[in-house]
Formats: sequence, C-alpha cells, structure tokens
Amino acid sequence: MDRDDYGQFPLRRFLGMDIEDVEPGEAIAAIVINENLLNPNGVVHGGVLFTMVDTAMGMATMTVLEEGQLCASIEIQMRFLRSAGGGRLEAHATVIRQGRRVVSLESRVRDGDGVLVATGAGTFAVISAVPVSNGRNATFP
Repeated sequence: MDRDDYGQFPLRRFLGMDIEDVEPGEAIAAIVINENLLNPNGVVHGGVLFTMVDTAMGMATMTVLEEGQLCASIEIQMRFLRSAGGGRLEAHATVIRQGRRVVSLESRVRDGDGVLVATGAGTFAVISAVPVSNGRNATFP
C-alpha cells in the first residue's frame, strides 16, 4: 500500500469522509453529517468523531514516514467538548513528535462555524510493510 492508497477503506466510503494531507505532519478528515451518523439524542455519534480523529492522525503520520513504512493506532484519547448536530465537521491532526517507532499527535474537531467540538491526543506505531503473495501487506514491528 502506498500513501495514495492509504485513505481508501470501506468505512471511509460508508461515512462519506474526505481526507487530505495538508503538509508533512498534518492532515484533515472531513464529513458532511447526515441522519445516519446521529446518535439517539439527535447529535453526531462520538464514534464518528473518534473515527475522524483516528483517520486524520493516521494520514498525518503517513506523511512523515519513509517509503515502505505504515502506521497503526496505539492509543487515542478524546475529549468531547460540545455536541454537533449537522453540517460539515473537520478533524485537523498534527504530528507533535516523531520518533523512530512511535509518533505522537494531537487533533481538533471543528464544525462549519469553526466552533471546537472535540480534541484528541494519540500515539501511532511505525511499522514496516512486507508484501505477501496475495497482494496485501504483512506487517512486522
């Protein structure tokens, strides 16, 4: 898998999520909220916000890795600051420290008016990808 293919996965398509790498160490995941993404209280489900942050952090990490490396979430901590009911949401992720084996990031989720909805902090493992015969990658630390 190369960096251009990194953001292609079924959940992304289901959510209608756009992903862009802004510059090395930064990425944005954006979703236009629809009724399928709301919780029983009529606001955006926290799992949607988490997925946006996780995806933006993964893409931000990929922008600073060497060819042949991939990443995987180790942990992500979320703070939900206010509810979001609809419109466009953007999760902006930034690498704050890049090590050889672990990358630390922070993220902010804002609504279409620029209001801060949630924040996240996370760490991602840096792993090497080894091609296998089925066309996918096996990963080894």
